[in-house]
Amino acid sequence: MKTVRVKKKMNNLSFSELCCLFCCPPCPGKIASKLAFLPPDPTYTLMCDESGSRWTLHLSERADWQYSSREKDAIECFMTRTSKGNRIACMFVRCSPNAKYTLLFSHGNAVDLGQMSSFYIGLGSRINCNIFSYDYSGYGASSGKPTEKNLYADIETPWFALRTRYGIRPENVIIYGQSIGTVPSVDLAAWYESAAVILHSPLTSGMRVTFPDTKKTYCFDAFPNIDKISKITSPVLIIHGTEDEVIDFSHGLALFERCQRPVEPLWVEGAGHNDVELYGQYLERLKQFVSQELVNL
Repeated sequence: MKTVRVKKKMNNLSFSELCCLFCCPPCPGKIASKLAFLPPDPTYTLMCDESGSRWTLHLSERADWQYSSREKDAIECFMTRTSKGNRIACMFVRCSPNAKYTLLFSHGNAVDLGQMSSFYIGLGSRINCNIFSYDYSGYGASSGKPTEKNLYADIETPWFALRTRYGIRPENVIIYGQSIGTVPSVDLAAWYESAAVILHSPLTSGMRVTFPDTKKTYCFDAFPNIDKISKITSPVLIIHGTEDEVIDFSHGLALFERCQRPVEPLWVEGAGHNDVELYGQYLERLKQFVSQELVNL
């Protein structure tokens, strides 16, 4: 679940890059993409059989798989194409046979599906949810390059695959985004209603991460979650560590205040950016939200 410290890098922009940021609108997007996306060397491969319909997942040692082959058999992978023409890797983790909800999970900026696979098994089995995830363009087995525009196209593909391939209706999908993954999650949720939205260590916008005193959204600002979140009509749960050293805790607070249908947030006292899920409150809050609160919303 590790996310690289993007904030420190952003604060070290050169003078020429800062000039571009304010004077040349095409440049900020390139700078943001370069700094926000840090795909690791792939930790898995997908091999297709002769029929072209069945894909086999092969994990490298760096994926740090923590379970047996039995759990691995519960993972189905496939490749599909986005509206931008990129082929992206998708992973459906069947954690619970009687799960009512499926998490559409968008991961952080420095991991891929191979590294996340063990976490998905553990999370889904503990909160009684199946998990559907995908790799952004340029990550893992996915083709193309990671960009803001590709992010939005990337998440739409699994969103529709859940309905067409698996027959899972939107009212049974929980859109879950972590860190940079909150960007496509917020964008998707602003267009489509789902059972709920969970934002884990979210950012308000790229400029506000880079320059904390930014008060307005400029036309060239990347990842403007702050301007989209009020369009979400689904219930929204926000989770943020109070000592987040990458995306300040104030981002979570600002997004919470703009939600149409906020639920009780989880502010994890003392947690940073990469360790929220290690605190007991994390699983407890998710269990309560999924098994109790969603029934009454």
